[in-house]
Amino acid sequence: EIPVLFKQELQNEEAKEGKQVKLTCELSKPDTPVKWMKGDTVLSASEKYEFKQHGTVAELIIRDVKPIDS
Repeated sequence: EIPVLFKQELQNEEAKEGKQVKLTCELSKPDTPVKWMKGDTVLSASEKYEFKQHGTVAELIIRDVKPIDS
């Protein structure tokens, strides 16, 4: 089986405190399960974190951004 690779890696994004930010990456294989992490912690969908995936594109939306989210 062909390994899944990043076609487009995450880019640094800036957001004002209290706003939201969207992080996007593109994979080489559509609908591949994606695990979003901050350090060693796996993020879970919540009021703060939303995950979207459309084919090869995976998105993480972080709401109410705080300095600790960097």
